[in-house]
Amino acid sequence: MRLHRNLCFTVIDSLGFVFNDGEYADKVVARALKKDKRWGSADRKFVAETIYEIVRWKRLYTEIAEVREPYDRDNLWRIFAVWAVLRGVTLPDWKYFEETPVRRIKGRYDELSKIRKYRESIPDWMDELGVKELGEEKWEKELAAQNEQAKVILRVNTLKTTREKLRAILMDSNIDTEIYKEYPDALVLKERANVFLTDAFKEGFFEVQDASSQLVARFLEVEPGMRVVDTCAGAGGKTLHMASLMENKGQLIAMDLYESKLKQLKIRAKRDGAFNIEYRIIDSTKVIKKLHEKADRVLIDAPCSGLGVLKRNPDSKWKLQPEFIDNIRKVQAEVLESYSKIVKPGGKLVYATCSVLPSENQEQVKKFLATEIGQEFTFVKENKVLASDSGFDGFYMALMERKNK
Repeated sequence: MRLHRNLCFTVIDSLGFVFNDGEYADKVVARALKKDKRWGSADRKFVAETIYEIVRWKRLYTEIAEVREPYDRDNLWRIFAVWAVLRGVTLPDWKYFEETPVRRIKGRYDELSKIRKYRESIPDWMDELGVKELGEEKWEKELAAQNEQAKVILRVNTLKTTREKLRAILMDSNIDTEIYKEYPDALVLKERANVFLTDAFKEGFFEVQDASSQLVARFLEVEPGMRVVDTCAGAGGKTLHMASLMENKGQLIAMDLYESKLKQLKIRAKRDGAFNIEYRIIDSTKVIKKLHEKADRVLIDAPCSGLGVLKRNPDSKWKLQPEFIDNIRKVQAEVLESYSKIVKPGGKLVYATCSVLPSENQEQVKKFLATEIGQEFTFVKENKVLASDSGFDGFYMALMERKNK
């Protein structure tokens, strides 16, 4: 691989935004890719993948480079040089690489690779928490899986097409996909590609959604004609999946605290041809109370640590703080208790997170079932998805049914 100055400068600038300014990696990458319209697909791939790789392995690379936050420009070049040496990339004779200690870098890598927190590049507190909750062996496997590059997975929009038809359409655009029988709505790309540029995306034939996330809507057992409430809809990946499973029949209420997220959902829903969705901003407790005991199905896709999706959001390893985990557990308990009241007698509820921590998952469900409102529910089943088992994101979902009065 030959390094090009303009691409490397873009990577260095972007790392500064992520590491020093606290910007989100996905936003930084998206902005970086718009920098030069002359870049080809290989250039764009280099920029995106190099930024994500260095963010993912930040702790390991900075330890080898012997640099500390905040990172000045020379520090960022030293981190970049570590990445290049470990990837077997030949360093050009630029001034930034003049004193790169290649042998020392390789030697330090061999030493640090024996220590998990460096080998898997993770903060001490997060490593300790993972061991405490999952046990040494399971956490070790999960961490390794979370450091693999995330696959690109599409969810077929069955309101507009079928999986077989979409697969053929994408093949015509030289995008080859795989089918996994356990995920009936998913197509997994064999090689990464910018699917957002395809006509199939613009026409609403698919959404990009991880395979584990695609399990949630089906787990809720939604059917056409039902009244369904998505209480934490966000930008609406699961809402849109439910709309397709409901065949646009019935009422689907998408709720969120943030109007900006629901605006994104409206745009996506229009493209997808999903027109049975109503949008409600949770700006007071009245919004929830009006729906008490009114819904056949309720999804609580709860706020969480995101420790099941580190492969997709590697910068969250460095943004998360221990106190956030404590606070989010309280929020989860509150939304479960509050939003569960929307389920009518005989109706069903799914509590879901993209975390692998039992304290955010099955332990929350157990505590909820012991509360006053929780005692009105029966636990039906749960699905604990680990990235190390599935190859996709880590997820949790529990199905509960409200007893008839």
